[in-house]
Amino acid sequence: MSGRFINIARWISRSRANGPGERFVLWVQGCGLACEGCWNPDTWSFAPRQLLTPDQLLREVDRAGGIEGITLSGGEPFTQAEALVPFVESVRSRGLSVLVFTGFERAELRSRVASRLLALTDVLVAGRYDHTQVAKGLRLLGSQNQRIHFLSGRYGPEDLDDVARCEAHIAPDGVVTWTGFPGEFVNE
Repeated sequence: MSGRFINIARWISRSRANGPGERFVLWVQGCGLACEGCWNPDTWSFAPRQLLTPDQLLREVDRAGGIEGITLSGGEPFTQAEALVPFVESVRSRGLSVLVFTGFERAELRSRVASRLLALTDVLVAGRYDHTQVAKGLRLLGSQNQRIHFLSGRYGPEDLDDVARCEAHIAPDGVVTWTGFPGEFVNE
C-alpha cells in the first residue's frame, strides 16, 4: 500500500474512554498479530476498507474541534507508520496530544519509521493482548501484560484517573458501538 493513504477501519470524533480528555479515535485497518480474543478482529485484514489521505483525515479531526488529542488503535497502527507520520505531525502542529495502542512491545519498534511515529507519541500502550490476563480495574489496558509508556512528559499516571472505562456511541442508523473496555464494565 502506498504511503500516501491510510487504510481506516473507522473513527469516532469524540471519546473519553481512549485516553485523557476528549479524543478523536482512529482504528486503522490491518494487523498481522491476530491476538486470540482480540476485541477488534474485523480490523485484521489488510484489504483496503476506507482509504484516506492524511489531509482528508486531518479535516475530520478539525471538524471534531475542542478535543484534547487523538488516539490511534486498530488493527495495528505501526504497520501503517509511514502513512500515519505526516498525519500525526499535522495533529501535533495543532497542539493536540497523541496516544497509540499497539500490540508490539516497545522494544520491537526499532525501524526508522516506527521511531518517527514514537517520537510524536505522548502515551504508548504496548503489548499483545492476552485474553488469559484480563486487566480488571487498570485504565487503558486490555490485559495485565501490557504496559503504558509516558513518552513525552505531557501526561502521567494521574492523567488516566478520569478516563472512562467504556462508552457507547449510537449512530444515526441505530448501530451501537462500544469503545474502551466494555468487557470489564459488563463483568463487574
